[in-house]
Amino acid sequence: MEQGRRTLPWDALGDVAAGRPHLGPMARLEICRLMQLSLCFVPEEQLGREAADRLLPEAGQAAGSAFADRLLGPMTSLSDYVRRLQATFREYGVGIVRVEEADPEQGRFVFTVEEDMDCSGLPETDRDICKFDEGFLAGLLERSMGRRYRVTEVDCWCAGARVCRFVAEAVTRS
Repeated sequence: MEQGRRTLPWDALGDVAAGRPHLGPMARLEICRLMQLSLCFVPEEQLGREAADRLLPEAGQAAGSAFADRLLGPMTSLSDYVRRLQATFREYGVGIVRVEEADPEQGRFVFTVEEDMDCSGLPETDRDICKFDEGFLAGLLERSMGRRYRVTEVDCWCAGARVCRFVAEAVTRS
């Protein structure tokens, strides 16, 4: 395993059915956002914005890898993969994902996510809210495509766009 790259096993999430027999797997988005935003703000306050901006994508990468391993699997055909990705994002409430551009051979994708669970509806701000999402998409692409990706958010709800747009490019090893 590469330095700084962790495997987050799905089993670490525990047995939700046994642990929440009455409430089940669903939680209100406000609670998820409280956790997410506190995990953005506290590292920034303690370590500085630059360090926090490195940690969040790494955490997202670990989560995205686990998500892909458990729920998406490897890409066998682009159209099938996109359908699975869209259905799974919707089912799990991550957001409504669309693929605007897809070139697996060149290693370039452009995704949009509407109703993104992390930021849609938040007030406009100058801070990058979707750093975790960048890592999440990079992790799921790496697991599904077998190549490392760098993902950059180019449009965000919190910057005035009403959709989050991410450009994913394969990382060439030198």
